[in-house]
Amino acid sequence: MSTPIIIDTDPGIDDAAAISIALNHPDLDLKMITTVNGNVNIHKTTSNALQLKAFFNSDVPVHQGAATPLINQPVDAEHVHGETGMAGYEFPEANYDLLDSENAVKAMKDTLLNSDEPITLVPIGPLTNIALLLKTYPEVTDHIKEIILMGGSAGRGNVTPAAEFNIYCDPEAADIVFNAHIPITMVGLDVARGASLSYDAINELQSQNKTSNMLYHMFNHYHGDQFGKGIAVYDAYTILYLLHPENFTVEDAAVNIELTGTYTKGETVVDFNSKTTNAKVVLSVDKSKFKTMLFDALSYAK
Repeated sequence: MSTPIIIDTDPGIDDAAAISIALNHPDLDLKMITTVNGNVNIHKTTSNALQLKAFFNSDVPVHQGAATPLINQPVDAEHVHGETGMAGYEFPEANYDLLDSENAVKAMKDTLLNSDEPITLVPIGPLTNIALLLKTYPEVTDHIKEIILMGGSAGRGNVTPAAEFNIYCDPEAADIVFNAHIPITMVGLDVARGASLSYDAINELQSQNKTSNMLYHMFNHYHGDQFGKGIAVYDAYTILYLLHPENFTVEDAAVNIELTGTYTKGETVVDFNSKTTNAKVVLSVDKSKFKTMLFDALSYAK
């Protein structure tokens, strides 16, 4: 039986890898894609989501979400993902007739409340939409099975020494989500630091199928963190964890979000010794299985 999920995203090259798996894997039932400002602005993230929807000829709804963080000014990662957010592959121009609405929060609420079973939320961008959902429609809480998010770190950050990008973009939203009393799993920088996608593996993607070829071209334009001889495909780790949690090392922790620190704003302060915990923190993935998991997951795509 497939797992019903909603992906909230700011595509993003690594987002494209996660979405490619989620749209096609038989064990996942993707109910909708919602977009948020993050790697690039909301117009570009929405365009990118629509381009991926068209690439796969998918009927999964796309809903546009928040254009700005709750309080902060927007920041972006164009230097990592390129000006469009998905550099390296030439998609046809986005068709906005495929956009289902410009109210992602209401769309999530309606889908959650009308679902026959609880739905897993998979935010792989800043948490603005999820925070707005929980604050605007608190009645959805009982209809959320869990939140599996890409963000944070038990160690150092990547946009500042303390903070990971998705949390840094909207720490106030992250604070709301981590204090919502919903089961949360944080898949952060720690996983990427333990298992990157090697350049040899990236080259192998070129010939697996059309989807892998598309990702191959984007990965060659991806200027994210490099750990050893490869790249970190952050958002893909989140989907792979959802599919194969047995291959990941996880510990319970109390996770708090630093909101005011001059040098540490956006830091996920992870306390593994706390008597009370609010999240599961994914620390690593079995390196010997990572590549196989990724390639197998992508094999269901065209």
